[in-house]
Amino acid sequence: MENISYLCALQKSLVFMNKKVLFLGIVATILFSAARADEGMWLPYSINGRNLADMQRLGCKLTAEEIFSFNKPSLKDAIVQFGGGCTGELISPEGLLLTNHHCGLGQVQAHSSVEHDYLQDGFWARSKSEELPNEGLTVSFLSFIEDVTTAVLEGVSDKMTEGERAAKVAENSKKLQAERKGQRDVRVEIVPFYHGNQYILFVYEVYRDVRLVACPPWGIGKFGADTDNWTWPRHKGDFCIFRVYTAPDGKPAKYSKDNIPMKSKHFLPISLKGVKPGDYAMILGYPGSTDRYSTSGAVKNVIENEGPAIIACRTTKLDQYRKHMDADQAVFIKYASKQASVSNYWKYYIGQVKQLQRNKVFEKRSEQENAFRNWVAKNNKKAEYGGVFDEMDKYWNHQAKYTKALIYHREAGWRGGEAVAFASRFTRLNMTINSKTASKEQIGNLAKNMKSSVADYFKDYDKETDRDVTIALLNLFYKDIDASQLPGMIKKVGDKSHGDFTAFVNNAFAKSVFVDQDKMNAWIENPKSLDKDPVFALMRDIVQSYLDIDKEAEMVSNSRAERLYMKGLMEMQKDRNFYPDANFTMRLTYGSVQNCKPSNAVTYDYITTLDGVMEKYKPGDWEFDVPKDLIRLWEKRDYGRYADENGDLVVNFITTNDITGGNSGSPVIDGEGNLIGLAFDGNWEAMSGDLSFENEVQRTICMDARYLLFIIDKMANAQNLMKELKIVE
Repeated sequence: MENISYLCALQKSLVFMNKKVLFLGIVATILFSAARADEGMWLPYSINGRNLADMQRLGCKLTAEEIFSFNKPSLKDAIVQFGGGCTGELISPEGLLLTNHHCGLGQVQAHSSVEHDYLQDGFWARSKSEELPNEGLTVSFLSFIEDVTTAVLEGVSDKMTEGERAAKVAENSKKLQAERKGQRDVRVEIVPFYHGNQYILFVYEVYRDVRLVACPPWGIGKFGADTDNWTWPRHKGDFCIFRVYTAPDGKPAKYSKDNIPMKSKHFLPISLKGVKPGDYAMILGYPGSTDRYSTSGAVKNVIENEGPAIIACRTTKLDQYRKHMDADQAVFIKYASKQASVSNYWKYYIGQVKQLQRNKVFEKRSEQENAFRNWVAKNNKKAEYGGVFDEMDKYWNHQAKYTKALIYHREAGWRGGEAVAFASRFTRLNMTINSKTASKEQIGNLAKNMKSSVADYFKDYDKETDRDVTIALLNLFYKDIDASQLPGMIKKVGDKSHGDFTAFVNNAFAKSVFVDQDKMNAWIENPKSLDKDPVFALMRDIVQSYLDIDKEAEMVSNSRAERLYMKGLMEMQKDRNFYPDANFTMRLTYGSVQNCKPSNAVTYDYITTLDGVMEKYKPGDWEFDVPKDLIRLWEKRDYGRYADENGDLVVNFITTNDITGGNSGSPVIDGEGNLIGLAFDGNWEAMSGDLSFENEVQRTICMDARYLLFIIDKMANAQNLMKELKIVE
């Protein structure tokens, strides 16, 4: 925890924020309006007043300090940023940590082999000595917050260009971060809010020894896979269990056999009470990104340019992955995490484009902009806001020329084929080799430093899969992108081969060090210029082309217009609930368990059960097969104390909470602070949610805590874990 001076600074900051109406301050997040209580990703340390009263009306029995406090243990002390893009929560006094299966999939895959297939069979450590370390995996606990808007904007003026403003903000932020960090082993971030009208500093304690404890079999944790992703009803046990370790003195430390399990400052008891319609549900987590205050131009760009481009590239990649994964179990293990990562936002963009159109988000934004124009004219605000939409229109018309090409450069180019992407890691080393100023010894040491990443890369690499992926993506790249925006090498080869890159890729893979571990290891022992390596040359050509096009795209900016529009909206709609967009900082969202009526004559129940799993069951199918032990328990209806009052085993439920990517793994908490579920997805009918919250149909899909305990207790018989948990009957 922070020292007393930082706690005092925080308390003063919070008191000031509660007493003063900052121009775009935190108090704006607690205004009550006619907006439904389930909409809003709230900064949890600002919860009080009418906001808290609304939560209590819905069933919350906790005080603001019990939810978030730096003075005593609170819910926030059980919540972590997990890895680079998920949330997790502590569920025992000894640092046991729960998150989603898809969040821990990369670690499970890294430990798996054909001989020890933890992906298919699951993994259960029967003692702490069997828990598996994960190099590079971290969890971060929030330890301090401070509004630093005034300091970050010191020296900033309206006369500055956007480039000058950004440079000054970066300079001030860097200085503040260094001051707040000092000599402490913490991560300090300064994050913009409301399109740069406000800045908040966050300090995190980062723990680097996080070990895999348990993972259910594929047929539970990944049940439904791509087909069911982003849809309801769901029937998935989307969980994975880790443990946080510390140095013997309790401080963060890298992996060591001498480390000890974390002594949790706070952890979540797990409830067996189950859920009913209307029950209070609260989620704390780290949602990644929303853009709810964007203009119609941003929406149009997603529908017409961004979404279709990403869908096309990822469909092409996934087709090749699936072909090779279905044919070879070894390839399946190597590519399971990669396929899941690509697939997740492939289907997301399919749904987002469809639902943006269905929910008429472009039209809604256009109406709001017309209202803003009328307000500007009526209130003599043209001097300040009159040019906002001229700037916006100019920006989006400009971006329309480049969005598709930039996405293809990224998705089908330097992040398309694995060898091409891997080659980019050697750019700086190759520059050093070519500089002729570094000694042979220096170059050799730099090359040897790459050994661990080389081993990690080839462990999960299949040359034939990557060959077919690269061919298919380059064929698509050449076919879909205007010749004037193609990288030179792709245009030259494509023109000559009539768009068929098979021979080119075969030749490149036959010669390159980036597709053969023996060749790469030999190169590390005797590093020389990579300029003539065909994969490296292709990567460099694509990257340079990307940078050239991106430079043209960035010649027109809308950051000033977005900042002014945000300011103007808040001025125009003083009674509106202006919670900040998600930006991977801790948020609280509250709502209730409810069913869903997504369309005419269609009503979805609020729960699914194990009976529904067995209705979908397809023996041998990679998406819908289930473990034999689960079938056995279902046939006997041997659910123990985890059954509901009807004797059914609830698997998943839905709530009206407001979440997005990054909330994966977030706890669903009842009104008394107990864990009732684990958030893992949103529903198809509200896939436009990152741009527009859909009050009537937006739902959060959660795994029921009783299903979690059932799998741990009845199916895995992991009594060592059951003894750690605090279960509320």
